[in-house]
Amino acid sequence: MRYEGTVYRPPSEAGSLLIQSTIGCPHNKCRFCGMYKNRRFRIRLLEDILEDLDRAGEVCGRSVRTLFLPDGNTIIMKTPSIIRILRRAYENFPGLERVTMYGSAKYLIRKSPDDLAELCREGLSRIHMGLESGDDETLARMCKGADRAESVSAGRRVREAGLELSAYYLVGIGGRDRWREHATASAEALNAMAPDFIRLRTYYPVKAAPLYLDIMEGRFTLPSPHEALRELELLVTGLEAPAMLLSDHVSNYVNLSGRIPEDKPEMLSELREALGRGEAAYARELNYL
Repeated sequence: MRYEGTVYRPPSEAGSLLIQSTIGCPHNKCRFCGMYKNRRFRIRLLEDILEDLDRAGEVCGRSVRTLFLPDGNTIIMKTPSIIRILRRAYENFPGLERVTMYGSAKYLIRKSPDDLAELCREGLSRIHMGLESGDDETLARMCKGADRAESVSAGRRVREAGLELSAYYLVGIGGRDRWREHATASAEALNAMAPDFIRLRTYYPVKAAPLYLDIMEGRFTLPSPHEALRELELLVTGLEAPAMLLSDHVSNYVNLSGRIPEDKPEMLSELREALGRGEAAYARELNYL
């Protein structure tokens, strides 16, 4: 198995075999992201990917239960190529239960419903999609590459194809001036797309991200910890569509987890309790990033 550069995967894929299928991200313009800024996007040769799958099959074939295909937006690959990868994976790993990849709305909407349904039939299990926000102004500020309507359409298309959808919400990305609009519009978008999982990430600036310089030079102000918690409270209040809400990342101020709508009262109570603690308990030193 061969890897190029730093390979990123969702925390929920911590136990997955990683077979790098693309290098970098084809969009790579999101102002909040610093993951792929030092590399030029390309799709790996299919034969190299299949060879890596064969090597992994020889080494650990019977122990692999889940497979994640990095890098960013692997869904951009041609559908027949993804199908060949899926078939080889299920041939080499007899106990394989789940195959997942990243796919943003910008590239998901390029796949027809028939393409996505076929990928589901061939064994693709789940798409990790960064909604980040349902607020069009916030999405435009962050150069996300898709608006709210496109994100909702992409999410629905994934679900209708039979695939699981993990949608990511980025706490704080609306800034101090737009956190209410960010939370409210995002709840509406998530209700409309009805993902299986809503995964929370609190924005934590890194130097490689263009937004870092904006923060350091005062052009963008992150919400305070209490403001971020109020934003999250507003988001959770607005969520109605059935989903599993997860705070499965070290960036978050609280470890919030539960089913929507059943567990909303308990989660809102946890947020109110967190708001009762002083902001010093949540302080972060940006100069150490």
